[in-house]
Amino acid sequence: MTGIRLTAPVPGWAIDADVVVVGSGVAGLTAALRCAAAGLDTVVVTKARLDDGSTRWAQGGIAAALGEGDTPEQHLDDTLVAGAGLCDEAAVRTLVTEGPDAVRRLITTGAHFDTTDSGDIALTREGGHHRRRIAHAGGDATGAEISRALVEAVREAALHTIENALVLDLLTDAEGRTAGVSLHVMGEGQHDGVGAVRAPSVVLATGGMGQVFSATTNPPVSTGDGVALALRAGAEVSDLEFVQFHPTVLFLGADSEGQQPLVSEAVRGEGAHLVDADGVRFMLGQHELAELAPRDIVAKGITRRMHEKGAEHMYLDARHFGAAMWEQRFPTILAACRSHGIDPVTEPIPVAPAAHYASGGVRTDLRGRTTVPGLYACGEVACTGVHGANRLASNSLLEGLVFAERIAADIAEARPPRTEPAEASRDADDLVPLLAPEARTAIQRTMTRGAGVLRSADSLATAAEGLEALHREAAADAEADGAKAVVPGVDAWEVTNLLLVSRVLVAAARDREETRGCHWREDRPDRDDAHGRRHLVVRIGPDGTPVVHRTETAAFPPVRPSD
Repeated sequence: MTGIRLTAPVPGWAIDADVVVVGSGVAGLTAALRCAAAGLDTVVVTKARLDDGSTRWAQGGIAAALGEGDTPEQHLDDTLVAGAGLCDEAAVRTLVTEGPDAVRRLITTGAHFDTTDSGDIALTREGGHHRRRIAHAGGDATGAEISRALVEAVREAALHTIENALVLDLLTDAEGRTAGVSLHVMGEGQHDGVGAVRAPSVVLATGGMGQVFSATTNPPVSTGDGVALALRAGAEVSDLEFVQFHPTVLFLGADSEGQQPLVSEAVRGEGAHLVDADGVRFMLGQHELAELAPRDIVAKGITRRMHEKGAEHMYLDARHFGAAMWEQRFPTILAACRSHGIDPVTEPIPVAPAAHYASGGVRTDLRGRTTVPGLYACGEVACTGVHGANRLASNSLLEGLVFAERIAADIAEARPPRTEPAEASRDADDLVPLLAPEARTAIQRTMTRGAGVLRSADSLATAAEGLEALHREAAADAEADGAKAVVPGVDAWEVTNLLLVSRVLVAAARDREETRGCHWREDRPDRDDAHGRRHLVVRIGPDGTPVVHRTETAAFPPVRPSD
């Protein structure tokens, strides 16, 4: 345990439970439903509304070996290739073998997937997949349908939910075991202000951290809160340098910032072509799958071509689909493009890579357990070992589903007793100095320039210096006479989380002196299996500084010494 916490008021209210799940995407709501079904008193805490997480933005679908002739073994092979030598094969095998039945249980829960004329689940293909194995809903609104079904199931089960609540820090008992979380509830309601949910099991399902970059497909709530909480609690994170930049994000201008519209990989899966301004298909010859190569390869191909042509974007050409196919198969993307003055039926779509998915996160085992007893993680916030150096398209929803069920099974079996949280230290040395909300833009631009798609030793060093300067400035303000002290609040807590996650990401990226998966070092363009086929595990020291450790092999060490 680090003893480090966010500067925040003492909790003014508390409730007790067996389990608190933080997050309301596919991972969080699946874990909550399974825990409740096992008779555990379960509370769901979510940052906005129940359906406001990243899951509802997922367009493409969920990958599983459901089609005729497809097998889990083939799905495993495609996942391992995409992961560029860093996947944990046992975790991938768990994913692909348990995945099909997990999807069927999701359907039983109420999710409606698109079907063929014969009534079978309709399957499409995406980058890195050699077979059609992507189940989708509403054409290109899979995440929205899954979110709808799970939210409805949670409400029918009458689970205790706390919406509009930002989780702050982990509570622990005298033995260092998990004892709940502190949180701040925004607005008026049954709970208001800073409080606590006391529970011996905490499941982090807080989603991603895309908001550390200027342009991202992630919603505004994706500020890395779960990873930051875990780091302050003493948990290990791993593979955080592997941030996937989605190749085809609608280009809205070089200065466009915040959440950007995604153009799903499924559009390429159905036959769209990537072209430059001259209409040349530049991915041909770069990979056997051309536009359907794994995402890191396509993102690099687009970025290289942009540099060669001195262009700010490339184009995705799907005019040959025709109006009927666009309207039936991709209505969400069609509407998004048209709302920005682009008609994919008659013109190519301008696209460029943008931050999309964190392949790494809080390190877990196959039961979702972290290195902190009683703390679990699943979904994008977690690093299960499934994704390695680059996530295979549409494996994310499946990972959240499969490992959430495993977490619920582990908690139901263990049923740890409730314990009293130890009194938290109010020592100033243990409180993280808060950043002013205005620092968000500085962090995002620093990360985009120095740790974006294309990285180098110089760019990362500059980013590290910029982030440390922000950290020093916040510490100096906190030690001043109080005139400059930042008032605790949601915006300040979010920005402070962004800074911590950014510092850890950059520390890992500087240590990985090779190009692998979605980590692209222009000064180290080759993959170095002799030294690089290792995981970088990071925790923060007592002073809040990231400490990077390289594993001895490509395998993860156990999360618990006794395992």
